[in-house]
Amino acid sequence: MLGACGAGPSDLRSIPVIFDTDIGGDVDDTWALYYLLRCPQLDLKLVATEGSATPYRARLTAKLLQLAGRTDVPVSLGPNRDDWDGPQSEWIGDYQLTDYPGAILEDGVAAILAAIESSEEPVTVLSVGPAPVLAEAIRQRPEVFRNARLIGMFGSIDVGYGGAGEPVAEYNVVADPGALRTLLSAPWRDILLTPLDTCGLIVLDGEDYQRVYRSADPLARATIENYETWLPNVDWMPEGYDPSQVSSTLFDVLAVELAYNDSHVEIETLPITVTDEGMTLVDEEAGTAVRCAMAWRDLEGFEQKIARLLTKEA
Repeated sequence: MLGACGAGPSDLRSIPVIFDTDIGGDVDDTWALYYLLRCPQLDLKLVATEGSATPYRARLTAKLLQLAGRTDVPVSLGPNRDDWDGPQSEWIGDYQLTDYPGAILEDGVAAILAAIESSEEPVTVLSVGPAPVLAEAIRQRPEVFRNARLIGMFGSIDVGYGGAGEPVAEYNVVADPGALRTLLSAPWRDILLTPLDTCGLIVLDGEDYQRVYRSADPLARATIENYETWLPNVDWMPEGYDPSQVSSTLFDVLAVELAYNDSHVEIETLPITVTDEGMTLVDEEAGTAVRCAMAWRDLEGFEQKIARLLTKEA
């Protein structure tokens, strides 16, 4: 049965997914969550909130899921319970975790492990933020991850933010380099990363953006509302950035797409080392072999797909 916004579970969904996210910092996690719910190939089993202030992040997640008619999806918290008036707090309003009809799981590590262990099929873990909770799950029971594969939004190999010609210490890595090292050491079935080389170039504008911005679809409306709430509350966006004309960079959406389709990008297997400074370096001697989405085959086509799915036109 479809949820209230047509995002409900379906027998067509065959890939069980954990969305491991620091949602509520950058707004791209919000776009990615709703994009995931619109992908019929994916079966969302758990949203695991990461990083600081996980009650804020979980409240945002729960409200987004309830609006989408997906209260069947559990939401887990990490150990950091700091209060934070985050950049999407105004949209959350007075919504509390007790308002969520679905399961709120207090132990994020246990929730991740249980979601993988209980699955008859290999689980895809989409990790799109600094990942201390996921890393702790790996440290406690690494063998569980033999039944999972990792798709992560991490790093910068040849290209920096916004297509800059020099690699940088990408945020998800520099915030916790040790966590990414732990992720890369786990016995996953497969690892596929999207570094800034590809995901850092995804920006909707023109007709694609207007399709989302003007849509009456409830998920599209909530996405734009969150974007408009978020933009004035962050200090890293250019002055004068116009949310009626263009999106921010939608890094995390590519990780969702890669869970079932890599046709839009060129993938290379590279030996990756993570430095204490948060750089992801190609190291032929000491690196871990990792598949990386390194270049676009069809960025325009993917951006069009984002607009179609978020407005239920595909």
